[in-house]
Amino acid sequence: MKPTIAITMGDPTGVGPEVILKALTDRNIRQLCTPVVLGDEAVLEFVSAKCKLQSANCKVINLSNLNPPKLKPGRPDKICAKAMMTYIEEAVCMAMAGDVDAIVTAPISKEAINRAGYKFHGHTEFLAHLTKTKDYAMMLAGSSLKVILLTIHESIKNVPGLLTTEKVFKTIKITDNTFKRYFGLKKPRIAVAALNPHAGEGGLFGGEEKRIILPAIKKARQMGINASDPLPPDTLFYRAVKNKEFDCVICMYHDQGLIPLKLLHFENGVNVTLGLPIIRTSVDHGTAYDIAWKGIANPASMKAAIKMAVEMVGKKRRRNF
Repeated sequence: MKPTIAITMGDPTGVGPEVILKALTDRNIRQLCTPVVLGDEAVLEFVSAKCKLQSANCKVINLSNLNPPKLKPGRPDKICAKAMMTYIEEAVCMAMAGDVDAIVTAPISKEAINRAGYKFHGHTEFLAHLTKTKDYAMMLAGSSLKVILLTIHESIKNVPGLLTTEKVFKTIKITDNTFKRYFGLKKPRIAVAALNPHAGEGGLFGGEEKRIILPAIKKARQMGINASDPLPPDTLFYRAVKNKEFDCVICMYHDQGLIPLKLLHFENGVNVTLGLPIIRTSVDHGTAYDIAWKGIANPASMKAAIKMAVEMVGKKRRRNF
C-alpha cells in the first residue's frame, strides 16, 4: 500500500507552492505515494495560473484563507507567518494520530515567524516542541553523503562551549537508532568529525577531542554502536564519499557538514529531523524570495524529500513485521 504523505506548503510568498505543484505533477512521485497538501488552496491555484503550471490534482486541506492577489512574493506578513505554522501543526497532529505516514515540509521564513511571536529558530525546534521531543538532531542527506549536525545555527565562537560529552553521546545514539529503524542498517558505520584541525594534534590545536568527544564515543561503543574516533574533517569526507567507509558523518558545527553536503547535493539535498516520533523530511533550501512565483524554482529537493520520506516509511514497515 502506498504511504500517505502530508506536505506542508511553507511560506505562501516563497517558492513552496511552486515546488510542490511541480513535484506532484511528476508521474514518478505520484506512483510512490498518496500526497495530501496542507496549505492554502487559493494560493496554490493562483501560483499555478501565474506560473503556468498544472494543478496538483490531489487532496488539499485548506487551513488558511489568504487573498493571493494582495500577497507580495517574498514579503510575508503576520497572517502568512501564522498560516505557515498552522500547516505544520496540523501535519504533526495527523502524523501523531497515524492519519499520515510521514510529513514533508516546504520552507518557512524564520524571520517572519519570529516577528509574529513564534520564538523558534525554525522547523526543527518547532517540530520538537510539538512532539514533546527532548533529544533530536538535524540531518542533511543525499545519496552520496549524510551529515548530522551537533550544533546548528550558532556563532562559530560559541561552538566549543556548546559541546558536551552527553550531547555528543545522545547525537550518536539518535543517529544509530535512526539508521537502524529508517534506513535498514543493522550496524550503521558512524563517523565522528573532530572539532579542531588534525583532530587536535594530541592537544596542540585544542583539547575538545580528548576531553569531550572521545569519552562520548567510548560510551556509545559500550552499547555496541559502531562509531569512529574523532577524525580530521579534511580527510574524513573523502573517506566517507570516495571510499564509502561510513554511512554518515556527525559534524560539530553547521558549515563543517553543510559545505561538503551542498557541494555534492546542492539541488537535491534533503533535511531530516532525527529523534522525532514521526518521520519528517524537508527541502534543503530556503524560501528563495528572489525567484518566488516566477515559475523558475527547481523542485529537485522537494522530489528528493518526498522520495526519502517514502523510503523511510518502507524501511520502518519492514522492520515492524
